Amino acid sequence: MPTGELVGVEQKSTALGPFPESKHEILPGNTADDEDETSPFSVFTPAEKRSIACLASFSAIFSTISSFIYFPAVTALSNSLHVSIGAINLTITSYFIVAGIAPSIMGDMADQSGRRPVSLLAFTLYLGATLGLAAQDSYAALQTLRCLQSAGASGTVAIAYGVISDIAPSAERGSYVGLLLGLANAAPSLGPVLGGVIAEKLSWRWIFWILAITSGLHLLLLFVFLPETARIVVGNGSRSPRSIIYQSLYHRLCRSRYDQNEGRIPEKPPFHLPNPFSSLITLLQRCTFIVILVGSLQSSLFNSIATSLSSQMIHIYSLTYLTAGLSYLPSGLGGAIAAYFTGKLLDRDYRMTSKNHPGPADISIDNVSSFPIEKARLRSIFIFIAINTVATAGYGWALASRTHIAVPLIMLFFTGSSSAATFVACGTLITDLNPNRSSTVQASYNLTRCLMNAAAIAALQPMIDSVGVGWCFTIFAAIGALCVPSLLLLRSRGLAWRLGKVDQQMT
Repeated sequence: MPTGELVGVEQKSTALGPFPESKHEILPGNTADDEDETSPFSVFTPAEKRSIACLASFSAIFSTISSFIYFPAVTALSNSLHVSIGAINLTITSYFIVAGIAPSIMGDMADQSGRRPVSLLAFTLYLGATLGLAAQDSYAALQTLRCLQSAGASGTVAIAYGVISDIAPSAERGSYVGLLLGLANAAPSLGPVLGGVIAEKLSWRWIFWILAITSGLHLLLLFVFLPETARIVVGNGSRSPRSIIYQSLYHRLCRSRYDQNEGRIPEKPPFHLPNPFSSLITLLQRCTFIVILVGSLQSSLFNSIATSLSSQMIHIYSLTYLTAGLSYLPSGLGGAIAAYFTGKLLDRDYRMTSKNHPGPADISIDNVSSFPIEKARLRSIFIFIAINTVATAGYGWALASRTHIAVPLIMLFFTGSSSAATFVACGTLITDLNPNRSSTVQASYNLTRCLMNAAAIAALQPMIDSVGVGWCFTIFAAIGALCVPSLLLLRSRGLAWRLGKVDQQMT
């Protein structure tokens, strides 16, 4: 498979015939599997696509909530297992290390072998590890099982992006990514609150029991309702997969969609040995690299604020651990709202850009190589970065000046909402640039994000001790603003870079 940013790449699947009776939008040259030009991008109905996206997006919640819900239980775990808080903090470090590596394996598997089997595998691993965490009584078991839990949960975000890429064309993709990140961004604020309440009212074990019960129920929903969406397996959804592992129970009962293509049952994808380094290849692409760099840098600013929040609120405003956890709510609320509406905004920006672009108003995957997708997706991002820059510096100086607690909470709402909006724009553009490797490129994004988050968090406390909290976040805000020149360059030159690579590949 080529490594360029172009989306119109050769695929292995056979062509499908037209579906004249379909009510779906007909897009020219719209698949990655050599389908007929009159074929719909996806045969799933709008209601089915929303249901599939909700299932995949809810799966991604477990990746973030499993880390944040754990924080309030650190002291309780330390006392129960008779180890230091520093030792418990090492389980957090190991969780994030695995979270940076595992999606590279899971994402590659999902792109090459299908979304459904990898989703079931991830949640089976997660459920088993979480049950073990609820029952364990030793530090060694805690450390090992947290790594396994992270391995199962962390791949769900990359898989969810892959599912969205399978079912939604570029013109609709912003809304679906907004749904995904809206749910994912709610977890960092809800997690500490839920963890604090559960640890205080019940015990730390019930944190894992509740995660196990919830993930078990979700695994059942995936088994019954989640269809295979990977285009390498089912094309635009009209092909009935041969292997039972790709067929949900709902799929097996509702086969009418496949009646017209009974003779076109695809072969089972060949066995693929996961390559954790394949995701790194995407960083060699200029357009993708810039978007990943910007998204990762903005993520490091967001997580620096989240890391400082609890300790600063306790130190400056003398809050309890539980009320300090509640201070995460403005950021989470702002992030969830902004992610949803930013998805709608991206779809509007796409339509406005397509009106000024010669060619079809609805641009399919195969045509994005000649469409200025960078202009469409980055149309509003500069407003988000400007708000985030001002709010990040404002948060730091509100704490430094010891203003009324409402002031930093308001700043948190704006940092959370503007960060979430930036994440939606970057995540959607990355998927647009790499539709046939969407899970793999998201794994690369995740790895880069984890590394930059770790670097920023490592520098956070030394900077606060050295220059004070006000100047610390002013410096962070200025670093975030440095994204603007690279985004302007990408917006103006991205299409030319990709067209140049097309010419090289054609010659």
